[in-house]
Amino acid sequence: MPYADEPFSLVIFGASGDLTHRKLMPALWSLYAARTLPEPFAIIGTARSEMSDEAYRTRARESVTRFARLKIPSQHVWDRFAGSLYYVPGDPTSPELYGRLKQRLEQIETARGGPRNRLFYCATPPSLYDDIVANLGAAGLARVEGGWTRIIVEKPFGRDLESARALNRQITGVFAEEQVYRIDHYLGKETVQNILVFRFANGIFEPVWNRNHVAEVQITVAETIGVEGRGSYYEESGALRDMVQNHMLQLLCLIAMEPPVTFDAGPVRDEKNKVMHAIRPIDPAKVDEVALRAQYGPGYVDGRPVPGYRQEKGVKPDSTTETFAALRLEIDSWRWAGVPFYLRTGKRLAKRVSEIAIRFRRTPHMIFRRDPAGVEPNLLAIRIQPDEGISLTVVAKEPGPDLKLAPVTLDFKYGEVFGAEPPEAYERLLLDAIHGDATLYARGDWVEQAWALLEPVLEAWSRTPAALPTYEAGSWGPPEADAFIARDGGAWRQP
Repeated sequence: MPYADEPFSLVIFGASGDLTHRKLMPALWSLYAARTLPEPFAIIGTARSEMSDEAYRTRARESVTRFARLKIPSQHVWDRFAGSLYYVPGDPTSPELYGRLKQRLEQIETARGGPRNRLFYCATPPSLYDDIVANLGAAGLARVEGGWTRIIVEKPFGRDLESARALNRQITGVFAEEQVYRIDHYLGKETVQNILVFRFANGIFEPVWNRNHVAEVQITVAETIGVEGRGSYYEESGALRDMVQNHMLQLLCLIAMEPPVTFDAGPVRDEKNKVMHAIRPIDPAKVDEVALRAQYGPGYVDGRPVPGYRQEKGVKPDSTTETFAALRLEIDSWRWAGVPFYLRTGKRLAKRVSEIAIRFRRTPHMIFRRDPAGVEPNLLAIRIQPDEGISLTVVAKEPGPDLKLAPVTLDFKYGEVFGAEPPEAYERLLLDAIHGDATLYARGDWVEQAWALLEPVLEAWSRTPAALPTYEAGSWGPPEADAFIARDGGAWRQP
């Protein structure tokens, strides 16, 4: 059922920053150009930079021209969109800014009439979240009569369990949990959303989606890029905090969760939380058995030489920050008991790819004794990026008089089947927040559970900053990673 249009106002903190420039403004324009953005609307940017409304509109056009999925068809259409853009300069730590924001919001809402719906977006460093939330509360902007109020918070949601709990306490001390939208852009990707459709809208997969038929699950998020000038940020983060705690554990939950009663935010997020509860806690004394880290050294990517991590700008020459992390997790549930879930992520790897590979068990008895070596287990691969799609590897007979078996891949690619370019993740997630649909957003208790799971690993790695294994940039990671999975008799899939 389509949503009814309602007026709304969006306030972006950090409006002069990179996230707004590259993602938010292009996404808002594309929603408008596709006629899916509810109207009438107002977008109010705020940042420390001094700027007029007109200068802000010029900057917005630069963002849209360079990064938006949909192009500007005419000056007239752009002018209609730009007429709803405003700018209020100010320091987000100063209460004075919030009085002026409140005044501007009330002016806009009084002029257009209708409900007073407000969405606040924290596109700032996390260090400013406390000030923004506290000042919104003090200015009376966290609640409004005759409309809704919501706040979007970007990851990272803390850097460990203690800071995540503190952040949740701070936010929910001002906003109710149902007003808070913790955004993880990975969940806005079409292929990620399709995991649930693939599982629960097709009758043939769910009967084999369990320990009786699945031998292992591998989740890989590989990047060819390095830290891209963000060395100082990455030094504080590392691969485990940057990718595993949020994106990869969310993917694991989508694969492992039970069918929700309905596809609504509450039931879907409840089932994801149950998965987190069921993941076997990591024994602090046995971290090395379930977690591995490494750091990239110099090498070649796309045929050109690249420096090692310790030679990157902003990185300490003796850094022990991991750029590669692998985990082996088990889910102690009726469905998944005994099935290993392997998570692997890294920078400067051989290929940019995000995928989930589900390897099924071999047939219980091999009748093709003349060519037993040719029979590989069936494998289902869900490709999140690039070449979004799904493939299933089965075994077939090769043409000819001899009985020779060979793997055959049944492949479905989104681009080829549906043609049109899918919306950007931020387009979907912004629209969901405007419509009050939190299904694809992280809930506060899920975030705390994710940090609690990884806390033993983070503590063990911080206590033992010994020499890390290294891997050549442009490879698939360290040799130790192969030994890590070989203990179970397995091997990493190379997409």
